[in-house]
Amino acid sequence: MKLKRKVKIAVFTVVISSLAATASVYAAITPHKYPLTPINEPEFYGSPQSSISSAVAMPAGTATFETSGTTPAVINKDGKTIYERYGDTEAQGTSILQNIEKQLKEQGLSMKDVTYLRVYIAPDAAKEGKFDFDGWFKAYAKYFNTKTNPTKTARSTVGVAGLVNADWLIEIEAVAAYPSNHNQD
Repeated sequence: MKLKRKVKIAVFTVVISSLAATASVYAAITPHKYPLTPINEPEFYGSPQSSISSAVAMPAGTATFETSGTTPAVINKDGKTIYERYGDTEAQGTSILQNIEKQLKEQGLSMKDVTYLRVYIAPDAAKEGKFDFDGWFKAYAKYFNTKTNPTKTARSTVGVAGLVNADWLIEIEAVAAYPSNHNQD
């Protein structure tokens, strides 16, 4: 009986030691991603080759401005198809980003201050009922990761069954961070 207990203790000790050694090796080879010093502006993380950031670190106490689900503007209210009324996914995405840009400007912000986008895309009948992610990516590329706006937001793009208005193919929520030097009254 004592021998069985000693074997169990020995096996337990070996397992725990192995786990501790594995964790130590993992920690040694995994780069430390957290800022070691306080940051004053949002920091974007991710691959330089990607058009989006994989993460954004926000400074403590950062004031943000968040838009609700922003939808496309009507192109032609009397249009016979959704494409005549609102456009395809790219046109709708561009329209929404223009609207978000206007909202940001009213708050003393710009598209350079956007840190995160949450995007909902509905299936497009003209694309065999598939999601037109490429159309959305083209709209995004007009505003972000450009020469005039090098910001690469963190972003989630989610395919949904439908949006509130059956003519809408896309809806976008944005989060923008006020710069640390922003005058607050």
